[in-house]
Amino acid sequence: MTPPSDRATDRARSLLRSLEELADQSRLEGMARFGIDTRTALGVTVTELRRLARGPGKDHALAADLWASGIHEARILASIVDDPDAVTERQMESWVREFGSWDLCDQVCMNLFDRTPFAFDKALEWSARQPEFEKRAGFALMASVAVHRKDRPDRDFHAFLARIRAEATDERNYVKKAVSWALRQIGKRSAGLHERAIATAQRIESIDSRSARWIARDALRELESSAVRLRFARASR
Repeated sequence: MTPPSDRATDRARSLLRSLEELADQSRLEGMARFGIDTRTALGVTVTELRRLARGPGKDHALAADLWASGIHEARILASIVDDPDAVTERQMESWVREFGSWDLCDQVCMNLFDRTPFAFDKALEWSARQPEFEKRAGFALMASVAVHRKDRPDRDFHAFLARIRAEATDERNYVKKAVSWALRQIGKRSAGLHERAIATAQRIESIDSRSARWIARDALRELESSAVRLRFARASR
């Protein structure tokens, strides 16, 4: 009988061949314009990656082999096929240190890390770090769990709002955009968090920092929109 690790390696090789077949180098220029690091990219869309992921299903060993390839799209695919229940803190720390592009950071957080038992702790831990994509990962996790983790009460998000306020002066583009993303997603989670998020944004707006003002205004533009307010009004009826 073939050991599970060998089967995973065989499947990884098969998926990597499929990625090579789907590769479209003409897409790389467009990816680069959006700030994506294309040095190890093939030019495969996320839609195509999700289609490929339907075959193997959840497979932790396969995900490890795909990640080890170093190929940009293979690593996104790894985040789709990995089993969140099998993910360890050690793996999360290893992967986050290798984030070199905002899209890989966001995809891994949205597809995998936010469903692990460590998501809330890592969101707080990473959001206080200095490396740009590790810090972004903290806020991307906050945004992702706000959407996906219906099992957690609103009070679990209060510490996130405090951290968002504390880190709102970071001027780096990929950080400040993730801070706004986290604030907006938390504020859309429930009526109670909506009020808290607006109050947080208003306090951030008073900080003497270009980044803080941008984050506050970007968040308030959505949180105070008629569409968001109407949704909560309907929910309260």
